[in-house]
Amino acid sequence: MPKSTTIEWPTICLAAFIYGAWSALTFFHAHLPIWLVTPFGSWLIAWHSSLQHELLHGHPTCWRSANRAIGLVPLSLWLPYDVYRASHLAHHHDETLTDPLHDPESYYWTPKSWSKIGAVARLVVWSQTTLIGRLALGPAWNAGRLLARELAPARTNAREALVAWTTHFLGCVAVLIWILDVCEMSPWFYLFGIVYPGISLSLVRSFAEHRAAKVVAERTAIVENAGILGPLFLFNNLHVVHHDHPNLPWYRIPGWYQKHRETLIAKNGGVVYDGYLDILRRYLFAPHDGPVHPLAP
Repeated sequence: MPKSTTIEWPTICLAAFIYGAWSALTFFHAHLPIWLVTPFGSWLIAWHSSLQHELLHGHPTCWRSANRAIGLVPLSLWLPYDVYRASHLAHHHDETLTDPLHDPESYYWTPKSWSKIGAVARLVVWSQTTLIGRLALGPAWNAGRLLARELAPARTNAREALVAWTTHFLGCVAVLIWILDVCEMSPWFYLFGIVYPGISLSLVRSFAEHRAAKVVAERTAIVENAGILGPLFLFNNLHVVHHDHPNLPWYRIPGWYQKHRETLIAKNGGVVYDGYLDILRRYLFAPHDGPVHPLAP
């Protein structure tokens, strides 16, 4: 599906709302109850992550620099936009989807790499095959894994890595100046009361959206009836549509899905969940899959 050359105003408005609401919430946090600041702030962090995902796919304009400028502000502090863009576009090579050697977003391990880690690391990895473990440990684990994964590319592509991380560092400084000096918010509260649960909320979407399978089309799941979390994830709960048509803007995904629902479900082998409560019931304490890729040689 070709990318539109028009400006997608719903995404522009969404970006303005997210940044405006985040600014207002942090600025007035001292006048608001914590039971409002924490969930609403976490929601905005997760929503911003969904927005960045939309931007790196070439939305809402046909100018990459403009899209990058919108998504560059690191509200969550941990993930550089340019690194996210490169790794996520590599994830969209569907023929290597879930492959631990070629899919940067795969949680699977090869038998060889699994045999090299110790008992504590195995326990941490195993715990994240359950939803409760992914929510509790996933943000910290992903941040550590990101740094470890980026060390080797930083040596071979020093200039590109320097630009990405320097830009990210400057963005983090700007966010922290706003948080600490302007808003006078505790950095620990921002990190553990807003950012960490916000990242956990984002991980709800990715927890069950992919699974190893011989047939490429059967590696991506569909979550229907996501009334509240669907808009938060910009309808990437209908993940098959996104992988088939990554250029389709978020607000057109539900209509496309309803129009082609039977074909899409047949294509992905019927991997369909009835909302995120269905995923919670199945996998809150039970593993979604083992940590070792079942098809790895």
